[in-house]
Amino acid sequence: MKRNVIVGQSGGPTSAINSSLAGVYTTAKERGAKKVYGMRHGIQGLIKGDVVDMSRYIKHDLHVELLRRTPAAFLGSCRFKLPEIHEDKELYDKIFDQLHELDIEAFIYIGGNDSMDTIKKLSDYALLTGSDIKFVGCPKTIDNDLALTDHTPGYGSAAKYIGTSIKEVIRDAMSQEYPKGIATVVEVMGRDAGWLTGASCLAEGEDNEGPDAMYLPEVPFDLDLFLKKAKKALDEKGYTVVAVSEGVRTKEGKYVCEMGADSGFVDAFGHKQLSGTASFLCSYLAGKLGCKTRAIELSTLQRAASHLASRIDIIEAGQIGGASVKAADEGSTGVMVVFERESDDPYQCHTAVKDVHKIANEERLVPRKWINKEGTYVTDEFRTYVEPLIQGDLWPIMVGGIPRHLYMD
Repeated sequence: MKRNVIVGQSGGPTSAINSSLAGVYTTAKERGAKKVYGMRHGIQGLIKGDVVDMSRYIKHDLHVELLRRTPAAFLGSCRFKLPEIHEDKELYDKIFDQLHELDIEAFIYIGGNDSMDTIKKLSDYALLTGSDIKFVGCPKTIDNDLALTDHTPGYGSAAKYIGTSIKEVIRDAMSQEYPKGIATVVEVMGRDAGWLTGASCLAEGEDNEGPDAMYLPEVPFDLDLFLKKAKKALDEKGYTVVAVSEGVRTKEGKYVCEMGADSGFVDAFGHKQLSGTASFLCSYLAGKLGCKTRAIELSTLQRAASHLASRIDIIEAGQIGGASVKAADEGSTGVMVVFERESDDPYQCHTAVKDVHKIANEERLVPRKWINKEGTYVTDEFRTYVEPLIQGDLWPIMVGGIPRHLYMD
């Protein structure tokens, strides 16, 4: 590389997103980039001129290792939707003026579906104007719903956290005794895709039977079936633990969370804020069965729990960050780097490059054949898919008994 690289982070953070950032930085420097700039709060920060020289914060290998183990978006994230080019050409002119002023050769954006929309639009504008800047998407999302890739960095660690947490919740429920039993509903992130909720199957093992049921957005939610299965478990064991995606909907298309309190909040991409699914379902069970209930929202913990990160996930996140720089350096633009799985056992995976126009604004759901006919559990194929992604541990660097993170002043 003869010029500079700029990198940004966007969307919901993960415990692996900064490993991708570290991979971008180290690979860019190894390939001869003069400077690696970071956009503060993604494309929104670039528009405001809020850009930092990454070498200010990464001065030696210890900083790289701290960065790899730091959760959340080190550079700061955003949820900013670029308008269509014809709607605000002046905005695109401003962005490209800033990129040319910084002598940028490659623009790397670490993010999910909406972030790939940004890469698509910027690469299209570069083509229209003859700019030689390369635009490459580096995937991340715990939702695991990006098209054309086997999986996304961040998902493995979130899956590991969910499987572990639900196993611990089940163990706790087993030790409780109430006259009419106790029902625990664990709400897991996932608007349209149930990859995270499906990971609750990981709680199942020789020392744990796993959740009694799980409900994914790919299958219409049946309230009567939910009640029937909960009652059966309570009658037989005195407790029940179920996992439910925040985005489950009835066959009429109504979000279950809308049956209770509704915030009405909608983000820049038109996504409705979903919360309260577990609370509603617990209230419903308490009213129908008179049992003790607990509603648990894993919420931000799913993506921030770097103390329980998957080593495979962190390693792959760094690799795909480096592969994004390599793709740009070798002339690719308007693309996203993806994972292609070669085998499950032994687990082998390699990176490839795919056209971002076939990824942006698309969504990859859990295959229906990976969910049982009743729609209340995942199949062995799902478990075979997810298990390799949670392997190994990468411990935080501990200081005074608490993880130490790299931070920006």
